[in-house]
Amino acid sequence: MFLVGVDATIVNVGLPEIGRGLDVGTRGLEWVVDAYTVVMASLLIVSGALADRLGRRRVFRCGLLVFGLASLVCALAPSLGVLVAARAVQGIGASMLSPVALAIVVNAMPDPRERARAIGVWASVFGLSMAAGPVTGGALIAAFGWRSVFWINAPVVVLALVLVALFVPESRGERARRLDLPGQVLLTVVLFLTVGLLIEGPRIGWTSPVALAGYALTAAATAGFVRVELRREEPLMDLGLFRRPPFVTAVLGATAVFVALNVTLLLSTLYLQQARGLTPLAAGATTLPMALGATLCAPWSGVLVGRIGPRRPLLLAGGFITAGGLCLVGLGGETSMSLILLAFLLIGIGFGFANAPLTNTAVGGLPPSRAGVAGAITSTSRQVGVAVGIAVAGGLVAGAGPAALAAATRPGWLIVSACGLFLLVVARTAGARRR
Repeated sequence: MFLVGVDATIVNVGLPEIGRGLDVGTRGLEWVVDAYTVVMASLLIVSGALADRLGRRRVFRCGLLVFGLASLVCALAPSLGVLVAARAVQGIGASMLSPVALAIVVNAMPDPRERARAIGVWASVFGLSMAAGPVTGGALIAAFGWRSVFWINAPVVVLALVLVALFVPESRGERARRLDLPGQVLLTVVLFLTVGLLIEGPRIGWTSPVALAGYALTAAATAGFVRVELRREEPLMDLGLFRRPPFVTAVLGATAVFVALNVTLLLSTLYLQQARGLTPLAAGATTLPMALGATLCAPWSGVLVGRIGPRRPLLLAGGFITAGGLCLVGLGGETSMSLILLAFLLIGIGFGFANAPLTNTAVGGLPPSRAGVAGAITSTSRQVGVAVGIAVAGGLVAGAGPAALAAATRPGWLIVSACGLFLLVVARTAGARRR
């Protein structure tokens, strides 16, 4: 989980250096992040199904090997095309790690209390990776250059492979699901077309023939996906869950939270390094209040959800994210650093409060047989939020020089605030206290 989480944030802080090293602009850099997240998002559910069928330890080890080898190719990439392709392969490996790791933890610990503690540790690692990624990335880039952010994955993968061989037992699902290949292909096409249009739209023109064809293909692929899923006995995605308003709003809320987070990360990375002239290490350190807020508030949010239900934590999450975005809507080249740090702290607190109640709302009231699928869909929506956030933020600042960069980011902070306001809407549909 640490490897998957840190690889997004550690690369984010290195994007300006990657751009200078490979001589590419913002739009190309967006693909460095989104090739990873789109592939991972589209394959999360099928990777879980494969693990249940073929063995969780086997799939997990395969994911580690794919991720590690792709990281080495990223580190050696001579061009943007090779780097983006290797990042996509990294996404394949990452899709085999996060959901399969949770299944391994659940299977290896039959005692409910021990299992609950282990899942808490597993989930808190995301906050740790968020904190470690930007600072570690900045330090590595300052000392060894941008390629080191990919080299660092190698020892982590080797250590994980050794520990898996020593300690992780093999396990399979009681009843392996059939693979839904048509649904998988159509879901991947929908995600790639959506994100591709968001990234390339400013360049090709939103009303150009190419863009219009893209809209038509996206609509056709979406309709085909819905039709295929409704007709299959064991679909990739249980569309019946979308008849529950709390589930729909929780999925959209999870997407909104990660849109806000990744708009914040990309805009702040570019602004701090290009407009304010900070080094990658200093820019990474500036995001520490965000990571601190998320790390401290995530476990507190889980306790609150258990005691009083998801509504109040969601209200807190929405309020803090909205306030953090509003702090930066007037961002300029001389904006006080203390205001920027305060905004990052508020957004981090909101992010920390958001995840536990959103997951609870998504799976609350469902039987165990459907809760797993609901959790997988929610995880997918988070990665979709990452991809969309990067695409939107990159589109806002593409082509903006250092002098104009601060003004170009302002619509992005309004988007962050709008995501926070949407969480307040989600809170209205969240269940009250449940035993």
